[in-house]
Amino acid sequence: MYDNLTMMSTGRLFNQSAPAGTSGRLVTERLSDRLAALLVQELEGPGMGPGSRMPTERQIAEKHGVSRTVVREAVHQLKSRGLLVTRQGAGIFIADHQNRPLAFDPEVMESVEAVVQVVEVRRVIEGEIAALAAQRANRAQVANIRRKLAAIDAAASAGGDGVDEDLEFHRAIGEACGNPQFGQIVAFLEQYLRDAMRVTRANEARRLDFMEAVRSEHRAIYDAIAARDSAGARKRALEHLANGRRRLELGGLLRPSPAGRPSLRASTKPVKTSLPQHRPQSKRRPA
Repeated sequence: MYDNLTMMSTGRLFNQSAPAGTSGRLVTERLSDRLAALLVQELEGPGMGPGSRMPTERQIAEKHGVSRTVVREAVHQLKSRGLLVTRQGAGIFIADHQNRPLAFDPEVMESVEAVVQVVEVRRVIEGEIAALAAQRANRAQVANIRRKLAAIDAAASAGGDGVDEDLEFHRAIGEACGNPQFGQIVAFLEQYLRDAMRVTRANEARRLDFMEAVRSEHRAIYDAIAARDSAGARKRALEHLANGRRRLELGGLLRPSPAGRPSLRASTKPVKTSLPQHRPQSKRRPA
C-alpha cells in the first residue's frame, strides 16, 4: 500500500499526504525510488565502504517504515546499477569495485528551480548538437526533423500538451548530429525533464504569445538545420532554451535572484510583462 507514496522526512519514508501549499513538487516517484536514493546515501556514510555488509531486508524495512516489497525493489535497483552484490548465504554487500552510472540527485525533479538547473546542463550541449546536425544531417534526417516539428503542432491542435512530441523533435536533432553519444546524453536528461515540461507547457498554454514564441523558435531551429547554417542552428537552439526560462519568469513561476540565478516566486500571480515579439529573419530559407 506504500509503493506509490513519496514523502520523506529525516531519512524515513512514510504514508502521509503532502501538506497544502507544497505545489513546488512537480512529480511523484515510487517509494522504492526514494528508498533507493536514501540507501545510496547510506552506502557513503560513516563505517560503510566496499565490501561492507548491508542491513537485512527486515532491518531496512523497519528503519524506513516501508514494506519488504519496497525494500526488495530498491535493493534490486542498486544491484542493477552495480552498487550492491549478493553473496549466497551471507547477505547483501557493497560492491568492491563500483562503476557508478551518471545520476542526478532525485530532488532535482521536485521544483521548477531545480529543473532549470538541469536545463542549464542541457543548454551546454543542445546548441552544439543543433550545429552539428546542420553540418551532418542527411536529407532523410532533415525530413524526419520536419515531421517531428509538425507533430508538435498536431498534438496541440488535438488538445494534447505536445511534451512527448517536443522531446521527439529534439531527439531527432540529436540523432542527426552524427554522434550517438550526444543522443544518449539527451535521453538521460529526458527523465528529469519530461514531467517538468508538462508544467512549462501548461504555463505557455495560458498565453497565446508564449505558444507562438515556442512554435517560432522550433521552426527557426529547423530552418537553420535545413539551410546547413551551423552557426544559426546553434544560436537558435540556445535562444530557445534561454527563452523557455524567461517564459517561466514571465509566467510567475520563477524570478531572477540577485546573483542572476533563478529562484521560486513566493507568489504564483503572473507578471504583466510580455516577451518581445518574434520577428522572422528575412534571410531564413522557407522549408
